[in-house]
Amino acid sequence: MTWTIPIAAQLFSLPAGAVGWQIGFVLALLAVAVVLFAMEKVSVDIITFCVLIPLILAGILTPEEAFKGFSSEAVVSLAAIFVISGALTSTGVLDLVGSRIMKIGGGGEAKTIGILMLIACAVSAVMNNTTVTAMFTPAVVVLARRTGISPSKILMPLAFAAIMGGTLTLIGTSTNIAVNNYLSKNGYTDIGMFEVTPAGLVICIVGMLYMMLIGRKQLVARADESLAANYGMREYLSEIIIMPGSPLIGQRSFDCDLSILEFRILKVIRGEEQLVPDSRVLLEQGDVLLVEGKVENLMKVKRIEGIEIKAEAKLGDLALKGANFRIAEMLITLQSEVNGRTLREADFRSKYGITVLAVYRHGQSLVESIGSVPLRTGDVLLVQAPEENIANAREKYGLSMLDEVRPTTYNPRLGIRTVVLFLLAIAGSTIPFIPGQAKDGVQTWTALPVSVAFLIAAVGTVSIRAITVEKAYEFVDWKLIILIGGMTAFGQAMTNTKTADFLANMVIALSGGMGPFFVMAGFFILTVLLTQPMSNAAAALVVLPVAITAAKQLGANEHSFAMAVMLAASVSFITPFEPSCLLVYAPGKYRFRDFVKVGSGLTLALSIAMLLLIPLLWPLTK
Repeated sequence: MTWTIPIAAQLFSLPAGAVGWQIGFVLALLAVAVVLFAMEKVSVDIITFCVLIPLILAGILTPEEAFKGFSSEAVVSLAAIFVISGALTSTGVLDLVGSRIMKIGGGGEAKTIGILMLIACAVSAVMNNTTVTAMFTPAVVVLARRTGISPSKILMPLAFAAIMGGTLTLIGTSTNIAVNNYLSKNGYTDIGMFEVTPAGLVICIVGMLYMMLIGRKQLVARADESLAANYGMREYLSEIIIMPGSPLIGQRSFDCDLSILEFRILKVIRGEEQLVPDSRVLLEQGDVLLVEGKVENLMKVKRIEGIEIKAEAKLGDLALKGANFRIAEMLITLQSEVNGRTLREADFRSKYGITVLAVYRHGQSLVESIGSVPLRTGDVLLVQAPEENIANAREKYGLSMLDEVRPTTYNPRLGIRTVVLFLLAIAGSTIPFIPGQAKDGVQTWTALPVSVAFLIAAVGTVSIRAITVEKAYEFVDWKLIILIGGMTAFGQAMTNTKTADFLANMVIALSGGMGPFFVMAGFFILTVLLTQPMSNAAAALVVLPVAITAAKQLGANEHSFAMAVMLAASVSFITPFEPSCLLVYAPGKYRFRDFVKVGSGLTLALSIAMLLLIPLLWPLTK
C-alpha cells in the first residue's frame, strides 16, 4: 500500500459534502477559545458555554447534540471519582499519607525528590492529581524546612509526579476518562483499566530520573525568608500613633478615616493589649496602629492633625505577631469556600475573623486593593489572626496551611471502608463477573462499566457517612465537568461540519507521504502544543476527532492514534497552567521561566519515549 498523497490537491481542498463557511466558523471559534483559555481572564466553564451557544445558533449542533456530553459516562465517572477522593480526604486517608511524607528526610536532595515523586505517582494513579497535590503540598513545605532543602527544589517535582501518575490507569486523570468516553460513544474499542499502565510506568520512571538527575539542578533554590519580606511588605508597613484630639478617636477600627487614604489597620496596640481590628474595636487616644498602605500616602498622614508616624519603623514578622494571634500562609485549594470569590464578597474578615495581609499569585505579591481580587486555586494568602480562628478556617473552610502540618485526622473505621469501596470499584470495572449473552453455546462474562462501578462506590461512601452529601458536591470540580461535556460537543461539531476531515487532510498532506508514524507524531506534537493554552482534557478532545479521521484515511489503527493523543496530553509540562502546577507556584516562589526551563526538557524526554513506545504497544497498522 502506498502512503503518498499529492500535497497540492489535499492541503486546502474541502472534503466532499463540506460547507466552507461552517469549517471557517468552527475553526474561528476554536481560535477564540484557545486565546481565552491562554489569557485566563474568563472562567473555563463560561468559555465553554460561549463556544457552544454560537454552534447551536448557527445550526451546526442541535440542542441535544450540544448538551449530550453533560450526561455522558465520562461526566458520571469523573463526578463519582471526585466524591470518592473527597471521602478519602474527609476520613483522613490522605492525611495519613501526608504524615508519612513527614518521616522522609535525610539521604540528600535527589533521594528526597525520588521518594516524594514515587509516592505522588502511586497515589495519583487512582486519585485526581489536583487533590493529591493540594493535600501533599503543606507536608512537603514543612519537610523542606525541616531538612533544609528549599521548597522550590521539591514542590515542582511533586506536581509533575502527580500529573504523570495519572497515566498509570484509566481513572488516573480526567483526560483518560474523556478520551475513553469519546471512543466508546463513537463505536471504537474501549480503553481497559490497566491498558495504559505500561506506558504510564515508562512516563513515571523517565520523569523521576529526569527530575532527580537534571531537573533539580535547573531549579533555583529560593531562600525561605521572613514571610513579611517574602510578600514585599516591609515598605508598606508603618505605625501610627493616635494623639489627643485626633478625629480618629471613637471611630471603628474596621472603617475609620484612614481607609480614605487606602490604609488597612492590621493591629491595634493599646498599652499591653494587642487587638485585632474589627467592628467592635473603637479607636482611643494613645492607640498605636500598625497600618499597611502606599508610601506616598504615608507622607500625607504627616500633615493630618492628631496622628503621628513612628519614624521609619523596621517591621518584620514579630511586628505582626501578638500574644494570642499569629501570621501564617494559607493555600487556596479547589475545595476552598472562597475559591472564585473576592475577599469582600466572602466577607472574609467578619466571617472568619482573619485579616488578609497580602495575596501571592503567579510570582506576584498583591498588596493593594486585594479585597476586590477574585481568589483562585493556587493563590497563597498571608494572614493574621488568633490561632483558633486560623484553625477554624483550616478545618471548616478548606484553606490549607503551608507553615505547619495539622495532626492526622485519620478515622480507621471509615477510612478502611472507603478504601475497600474504592478497590471494589476498580475490581468491578476490571474483572468480568456479570453474565452476558451466550455465544455459540459458551457463556460470556463482562465487567461493570467504569461509570457504574464508581457511582456505586461513591454512593457507598455517602451511605457509610464517610462524607456528607454537601461535602460530596463541594469536592466535584464542576468547571472541569462542564469543560469536558462542552468540548465533547465541540468534537461533534468538528465531525458534523467535516472540519475534522479538513484538518486531517492538511496534516496528512504536510507529512509528505512519510507514513502513519509521522502523521501520528504530528498529532502528538500538536496535542502537546495545545495543552499549553488549554487544559489537557480540552486539548485531547479537540485533536482526537481529527487524529481518528486521519487514521481512517491512512488505513491505520484508530486506537493507536487515540492513545497517542491521550498520552501526549499528559506529558506536557512547559507552562504552569495545569491546576497541580498552579497549586505549587506560589508556595515554591516559582517564576514562569522556571517551568519553561525545567518543563521543556522533561516534555522532550517524555515525548521521545512515548513516540518510540506507542507503536510497540499499539501497532499503527491493523
